[in-house]
Amino acid sequence: MQPQSKDPCQELHPLVSTLAASIRSSWQKLPELAPLCTAEDLKAIHGELDGETLFIGNELYQCRGFRKIHLEIARLGNGLQILHCVWFPDPRYDLPIFGADIVAGPAGISAAIVDLSPTSGELPDPVFEGLEAIERPAFRQVRDLPGWGTIFSRKVCFIRPDGADEEALFNQVVTDYLEVLSDCASRAIPESPTTVSTINRYEGQLNYCLQQKRNDKTRRVLEKAFDPEWADRYIELLLFDNPPTP
Repeated sequence: MQPQSKDPCQELHPLVSTLAASIRSSWQKLPELAPLCTAEDLKAIHGELDGETLFIGNELYQCRGFRKIHLEIARLGNGLQILHCVWFPDPRYDLPIFGADIVAGPAGISAAIVDLSPTSGELPDPVFEGLEAIERPAFRQVRDLPGWGTIFSRKVCFIRPDGADEEALFNQVVTDYLEVLSDCASRAIPESPTTVSTINRYEGQLNYCLQQKRNDKTRRVLEKAFDPEWADRYIELLLFDNPPTP
């Protein structure tokens, strides 16, 4: 079954809606923000999984310092909802990868994660110092990272929010992380494509994408809802496409 276009899903979980709004507000502050061209059939998608309708909506931008800014919101019937967001930097800039994900179901949020992930070993000093200055809430249910989670920084926040109060706190953490990143991006200066540091960041971003593709759950869902060929295209071209060679 091939996906077809449809409007993004409605009646989202409050945290999914709130966090999406916070992310959209943050990227409006980025320098030289512009829509990123992508295939029309990858922007708004619907399929079917286990008798329920699957909707996926994608928003993509680029700006000075970031080669791709991607926000995905998916919904399966009246149950599962997923928010997935990644900001991939241009390897010429000494900036980390921003990533945030939420998994929501009828019982509430089962997983919420945010990180500024380094692409060259450690976070740039201005980013790390900015994150150090943020007061981190004492979330009651901290989750363990997956086996491929070595790509994340020491500042990763991976939790199961315990109630609406912690959902609001998580949204604030994401907003704080984005403020740190946006501030650093506004002052970042590009380096030559041939410098060792640029090449190291390029290779680090390649590794980040490779490790994310090890999440077989995403591939299995897409293959079942559509077909293996389309799933590969979606993952390789939209979710975790390799950065262009500097």
